[in-house]
Amino acid sequence: MNTLVTERSKEPAPAVDRDSRWARVVARDPAVDGTFWYSVATTGIYCRPSCPSRTANPKNVRFHDSVADAEAAGFRACKRCKPDQPAADARHAATVVRVCRLIERSEEILPLTELAAAAGLSAGYLHRLFKTVTGLTPKEYAVAHRSGKVREELSRSGTVTEAIYDAGFNSSGRFYEKADAMLGMTPSAFRAGGVDVDIRFAVGECSLGSILVASSEKGVCAILIGDDPNALVRDLQDRFPHARLIGGDADFEKLMARVVGFVEAPGVGLDLPLDVRGTAFQQRVWAALRGIPAGTTVTYGDIARTIGKPKAVRAVAGACAANMLAVAIPCHRVVKRDGALTGYRWGVERKRALIEREAQAA
Repeated sequence: MNTLVTERSKEPAPAVDRDSRWARVVARDPAVDGTFWYSVATTGIYCRPSCPSRTANPKNVRFHDSVADAEAAGFRACKRCKPDQPAADARHAATVVRVCRLIERSEEILPLTELAAAAGLSAGYLHRLFKTVTGLTPKEYAVAHRSGKVREELSRSGTVTEAIYDAGFNSSGRFYEKADAMLGMTPSAFRAGGVDVDIRFAVGECSLGSILVASSEKGVCAILIGDDPNALVRDLQDRFPHARLIGGDADFEKLMARVVGFVEAPGVGLDLPLDVRGTAFQQRVWAALRGIPAGTTVTYGDIARTIGKPKAVRAVAGACAANMLAVAIPCHRVVKRDGALTGYRWGVERKRALIEREAQAA
């Protein structure tokens, strides 16, 4: 190997300082791991761009398009960054995916210790890793998945009892203990489109147009923005066709004022109890959206990677479009890869205005 390295060092070095890949190596950028590798003639090893080892002399560095290319040239894998193995992000995502499948197959919500043992990790590490990748804790993911399954079964099963067992509950008693937390109402009321459920709402005006705020007993369940206040009310009725829609009183008007105040001045912040209803996937996306700092934007691909589904960019866009809680769940902070503003349920110009206001406030 020493002879091989000596011979390599005599070869004319490429002008790597002019190659954008070298800048990625200097920055130790994990975003480009897996797209190329680099080798160092004086050490005889090859690394991934994010390798934490000391920066090499660019004169001794060559780039490779694959692990096979680097090894065919006689280089061996770095023991620190392990470039011949999947990147850490990919390994972490794969671990979380395995845990998600285990959660989804289980009839009960498994304790964290059992999930950690199955993954070969400590409970604390799995908890942190799962939250980092998905935006939810394992228990939150399990609850969201079960909630989504219950909603699906209640929508298509002949009876509530059938839905209970089809959703994986082995006891109706266990189900009813958790039904309100999952659905925000009784199972029968959910199947009937919200019958016997009170939803208070108010419609007002803000600089972005008409705004509707609605709340159940559990928290704010809708914040809608548009040009026509009547259309906003119809949208709410479509969501809860049999609920009792009740006009807001003086206390509710205070809640309305808080939401409008946040729209006008994002710097004041908005901390409201929310009644968030959606599938397990939507809940993961929405949790990730709430983690985007005000004044910044991310791409749909960024969110897909955050929740451990890097290829689910379209599904992420769909979850953003299904969001019923404008500004509270800030889907307006998500843009296309090229920075274009598209796909906002309440209009691109409103999206632009919210982003600009938050940027100024930040």
